[in-house]
Amino acid sequence: MSETWIRLLVLTCVFGAVLLTMETLIRGVLNSRSEVRATNQRLKMIGEGVSRSDALSLLRRRDSSLPTGLPPLLSSLALRFERTLIAAGVTMPTGRLVLMLLAAPIALLVLIVLFMLAIGAALGAGRVFLLITFCAILGTALPLFFLQFRANRRRKRMQDQFPVALDVFVRGLRAGHPIAAALDLLTVEMPDPIGSQFGIVVDEVTYGADLRDALAGMADRWNLEDMRMFVVSLSVQSETGGNLAEILENLSKVIRERASMMMKVRALSSEGRMTAIMLTALPVLAFVALFMGNPRFYLDVSDDPAFIPGFSVLIAMYFIGFITIRRMVDLKV
Repeated sequence: MSETWIRLLVLTCVFGAVLLTMETLIRGVLNSRSEVRATNQRLKMIGEGVSRSDALSLLRRRDSSLPTGLPPLLSSLALRFERTLIAAGVTMPTGRLVLMLLAAPIALLVLIVLFMLAIGAALGAGRVFLLITFCAILGTALPLFFLQFRANRRRKRMQDQFPVALDVFVRGLRAGHPIAAALDLLTVEMPDPIGSQFGIVVDEVTYGADLRDALAGMADRWNLEDMRMFVVSLSVQSETGGNLAEILENLSKVIRERASMMMKVRALSSEGRMTAIMLTALPVLAFVALFMGNPRFYLDVSDDPAFIPGFSVLIAMYFIGFITIRRMVDLKV
């Protein structure tokens, strides 16, 4: 066999091996995605051997609350942080997560200081202040931004799924299922995040909670007006009677009309919201990227006496701008 045929055979074998490898990888990714769509986080945890009570505790964050007796401002911030973690789908206890967010910048600062001492670099007050700011942004601010981004995305998905869940619930009621069985149908048929949240409601009712209290707790955890209207509809129907399926069908239409109006408002305000995102994220990302790529750009001027006051004023102006922009783009519909 000539050398040309040997090379052609080798290239054919290599091409076939690469093609089979890519086909196997793509098939595995598609199968994993289909499994993720078919189940939700609660069912995954139960399938992995976690008991229903433990899954309920983790998803509802019942055992991860922050200490009580905090001042009103800190208590409000703690409640918002808990809701952000629930919306982001984080099951880690809040105390442990807060400890990690506080320890990460300290550990990063210690490592950088030890490295600078090892190479013989000077550590003035300006450099220490700059390093503290950099470590706080990299270790705490960026993870919080990521959690907030993930929470907003899952909350938006929750709003989009809720009318569909009402339609499934109405079909279950019209098929003759009781309310508990219709809710249990949502826990199997609906993906995350709404599938796991209705699963929490079903588990709470199973362990003795009232249905309206369980649904009200879900509405409070997610802070969504659509869920509150759903709870009010169930409460009014249970007290006055009536066709629950027809009530919920009308509620689904109202929610869809509200969603259509909100989409129009978001479309009209998209330029302002995108400007707010860029003005909020760009200074932080630019500072971190430039400091990591060329730290001398900041370190060479950090020994100047005017650096600490000027940098402090810059940080204060950033937070003032951040709060102002958030209030400008926070539209209520």
